[in-house]
Amino acid sequence: MNIQKDVLIIGAGPIGIACALACKKKRLTYVVIEKGALTNSLYNYPLNMRFFSTSEKLEIDHIPFISNQPKPDRDEALEYYRRVATNNELTIRLYEKVISLEKKEAHFFATTKTQNSAGTLHTYSAKNIVVSTGFYDLPKQLNVPGESLPKVTHYYKEAHPYILQKVAVIGASNSAVDAALEIWRKGGDVTMIVRGDSIGDRVKYWVKPDIENRIEEGSIKAYFNTTVSEITENEITLTSSEKSFSIKNDFVIALTGYQPNFSFLESIGIELSNDGKKIPKYNPKTMESNVKGIYLAGVICGGMETHKWFIENSTIHADIIASDIAKKEN
Repeated sequence: MNIQKDVLIIGAGPIGIACALACKKKRLTYVVIEKGALTNSLYNYPLNMRFFSTSEKLEIDHIPFISNQPKPDRDEALEYYRRVATNNELTIRLYEKVISLEKKEAHFFATTKTQNSAGTLHTYSAKNIVVSTGFYDLPKQLNVPGESLPKVTHYYKEAHPYILQKVAVIGASNSAVDAALEIWRKGGDVTMIVRGDSIGDRVKYWVKPDIENRIEEGSIKAYFNTTVSEITENEITLTSSEKSFSIKNDFVIALTGYQPNFSFLESIGIELSNDGKKIPKYNPKTMESNVKGIYLAGVICGGMETHKWFIENSTIHADIIASDIAKKEN
């Protein structure tokens, strides 16, 4: 089956949804392809996660986002983006992964595979591609022995599995701090392993004093300027500038950050900066990459600087992209 569109949008997160709305307003034919659930990254957030931003900053296309608290939680965000997608009857194909993308003359041809047991293949042709795949799917690896053990995870969902267990939380970002506090409050024995000398500066201002007080009073143990060098079934080995030592351990939650799918970007011809930041090449006035007809939207534009773009400041990419495509089409 060959489906022809003006625009193929890869990724159905908030920015992908915003791009679909913008294309619809410009009367561009489009389809959104998503390998998981709608807003798959948000769906995989911790169950009790609360956003740093207020609800109006998470709105797209001026559609009101009403929440019970000034800062909405995960479930409210899922409901909001779900209603935006369904009420506007957006064309979105879920659980379908792009496995190849090539350009022939003036059109791109994308082959996708459904994520069910059938693994059905589909082919789409489009004049323009928008990549809005975010960065949450690929965690930064520790690259230490034992990282593949079942006790190790790079994602945190809820505290219940860790009750009465010795849990090492690696990292000092918002996600690590939230996990450490919640697990401790539910009865887990929590130890934080932090590469730097303090809790991260970007941790939510109403949470940072809480975690610092818990560490100071000894409720949550913390090793600063320390890294994990090995993980075994019953222990983890830590290394600091002074010594190497082991502690008892049942579970490891490595919340050390995530990164965009650079291999996919490079496979479709996107150039990345060679300064370690891997920032993809694009024109900020149009969001078009170095490959004519391929546009970038959302956090993926920041490369390894995943703190640079958020839902709040990258929804503008949708209107910029749709306007540039409509201008070319007309």
